[in-house]
Amino acid sequence: MAFSTLLHYRPTPFLFPPAHCSPSVPRRRPPPLLNPKPRKPNSRIPLLRTNAVSVQGAVSEAISLIQSTPPSWQSALLSNLLIFVVGSPILVSGLSLSGFCAAFLLGTLTWRAFGPSGFLLVASYFVFGTAATKVKMAEKEAQGVAEKRKGRRGPGSVIGSSAAGCICACLTIYGVGGKAFSQLWRLGFVASFCTKLSDTVSSEIGKAFGKTTYLVTTFKVVPRGTEGAVSVEGTVAGLLASIILASVGCLMGEINVLGAVACMIASQIANLGESIIGAALQEKEGFQWLNNDAVNVINITMGSILAILMQLVLQNWLM
Repeated sequence: MAFSTLLHYRPTPFLFPPAHCSPSVPRRRPPPLLNPKPRKPNSRIPLLRTNAVSVQGAVSEAISLIQSTPPSWQSALLSNLLIFVVGSPILVSGLSLSGFCAAFLLGTLTWRAFGPSGFLLVASYFVFGTAATKVKMAEKEAQGVAEKRKGRRGPGSVIGSSAAGCICACLTIYGVGGKAFSQLWRLGFVASFCTKLSDTVSSEIGKAFGKTTYLVTTFKVVPRGTEGAVSVEGTVAGLLASIILASVGCLMGEINVLGAVACMIASQIANLGESIIGAALQEKEGFQWLNNDAVNVINITMGSILAILMQLVLQNWLM
């Protein structure tokens, strides 16, 4: 190397100076290679998925059971249980605890015999009847003509109001008379509740708004709430109530138009007969057993039988 070249030579600095040149700075070492242990699979995820699938399957099975045709006892019980749980705030306003239990049995029987349409008919009867009972409740209580327990029905009232309907439901379930009579039992079922609703509404509206009440056997003016008493306001309201409930039954496919007419006429005849029985026999000597529940059974039974007979007569006449 020439002398002039040595004069201009510049040594290249160390990228990493030796340790003795910088004792205070520790020498960096590459981090050790990571070798993590494999994670164990989360055992809860498959369990949650299994539970979700099980719940979804149970819900689907319950829906299929409710929609089963014809209804079974299982579908009737499940459907009725769901409806009573959801609708309990409304039901307890019109039923005592024992009446609630009796209504549950009635609803189960109704669903088993006639399905959702029959159940809806009974539910409509309950709503309209309870609403009519609550009209001017304070005023009726002050006059001493209000229903007991502020209109909350007990088991005797529930059974007395549905006895004929329950018989028609049982006849339908066990196929008494075959297909030829199945429609007649359905008609009797609808007619029984049309009759009872008409009786309840006419009585409660008559107590609340009736200006003049007459004893049906003598047409003498009597106080409101007298057994066997009728009023124009109550009679008109009862007729409208039977028309509404018969229309519900017709729209739900329980009866046809001819059957709806039969229900309306039969309910008014039965209510007139019930008023005569109440005026002539109820609370009289030797008829202490003839209380309101017993009169209700007679009333709705008459309504059911009359509607069935009228349907047979009208069918033969039109044919």
